[in-house]
Amino acid sequence: MMDKKEILESGLLERYLIGEVSETEQLQVERYLQDSEIRKHYGQLEADFERMAMENAVSPPPQVKEGLMDKVGSKTPQQPPINANRSALKSYLAIAAALALLFGISSFWMYTKLNGVEDQLELVRSQNDILSDELEDLTKNYDDVINTYEITSNPKTEKLIMLGNQNSPQATAVTYVNHTDKTVFIDAEGLPKLSEEHDYQLWADVEGEMIDMGVIAKGENFLAMNYIDHAESYNITIEPAGGSDHPTVERLITNVYLQ
Repeated sequence: MMDKKEILESGLLERYLIGEVSETEQLQVERYLQDSEIRKHYGQLEADFERMAMENAVSPPPQVKEGLMDKVGSKTPQQPPINANRSALKSYLAIAAALALLFGISSFWMYTKLNGVEDQLELVRSQNDILSDELEDLTKNYDDVINTYEITSNPKTEKLIMLGNQNSPQATAVTYVNHTDKTVFIDAEGLPKLSEEHDYQLWADVEGEMIDMGVIAKGENFLAMNYIDHAESYNITIEPAGGSDHPTVERLITNVYLQ
């Protein structure tokens, strides 16, 4: 035997209201209705079903109404039996409730389906965005590789190996200088990583004066630097983040002389 909570949540009262219960279930419901809380809940169900029926009522076409009025007018009005009224109301409520339930189920099904389609579309959009980003990265990487190859393979480009000194024995860098095009590129992949408070900076020695060629940006292995005319050597120092106006000579880690 079901407890009160199960009775209220099972849908049995709703099915009883629209006449969709077996004889055994009907007897059970009538016993349950002796409980005041269940009877109150059932009364609320009746009111809700009647309200739904009225809200979903459809006006008949004018010609139907006229024909019905003609027939009514041609006969002596009779008071229908009370039981007939109740049966008609119950049937009307049952049909209206069934239609409302069917409409609710259909709406929920369509809502679920549309939500599923929207989720799938969002997933496809997200995947397309990811693929687009990956394609953009691959294209950029390809362009970078082609650009690097053209620079390093140019016969007029001079390749200079920079090895670390006692301040940074593991450091290595390669500079590519083209005096015709007046370009300088540096491959900084071999330089040890620095903290956020420091950067590597490249300097050109021109007649004993150190001239800034640019800060070597973190996270980039192959990048363009400033070309300086008449440079005798290239030098890399460790400077405060963002670079310095003058090199910190005691933090020189590598240098190379130009031929």
